[in-house]
Amino acid sequence: MTRRRASGNRWADHYTRKAQKEKYPARSVYKLQEIQKKSRIIARGNRVLDLGCAPGSWLLYAAELAGPSGRAVGIDLQPVTIQLPAHAEAHVGDIRELGDDLWERVGAPFDAVLSDMAPATTGNKDVDAARSLDLCEAAFTTAKDRLTPGGAFVCKIFQGEDFKTFSDRVRGAFKQHKIYKPQSSRKASREIYIIGSGKH
Repeated sequence: MTRRRASGNRWADHYTRKAQKEKYPARSVYKLQEIQKKSRIIARGNRVLDLGCAPGSWLLYAAELAGPSGRAVGIDLQPVTIQLPAHAEAHVGDIRELGDDLWERVGAPFDAVLSDMAPATTGNKDVDAARSLDLCEAAFTTAKDRLTPGGAFVCKIFQGEDFKTFSDRVRGAFKQHKIYKPQSSRKASREIYIIGSGKH
């Protein structure tokens, strides 16, 4: 019987190794790839806003999809340290408390707003779901304020008692609405993605 080689990351898996090979800083990129394949939320030349962008996998992939004629902008509490293409940039800030000066630098409007934000988890499902909802509310407010008509919104949320209420609110703001769990999400994770496209 062969033993699995020891790894510094006990969560390392096929997607982790694939991300390292393909020069992405995190395995989360494959979630966005699956979402893009399913819903085509980002097109060439689009302007994309990535909330909770560190360590930069979604931002990097969004920039690839948008191409040099587009723009990808990220915001996170933590700095993004990877090399980004010329048409991508990352800013440090709290999405719930962004000042006008940062919004001026970030600009608007956007064709897609992405949120892979997750709270610091406690292990208490109800507390974690409530914290996740708080981030989702901030992301949804940003999407309503910053998206162009017809734009798209992707938001990660931990399933809890308020999930349906929030999902229905997103449904009401977009022509199309989907709930999706990518195959690359860890099976034990309670995360799920709400996808809205065709903003009213």
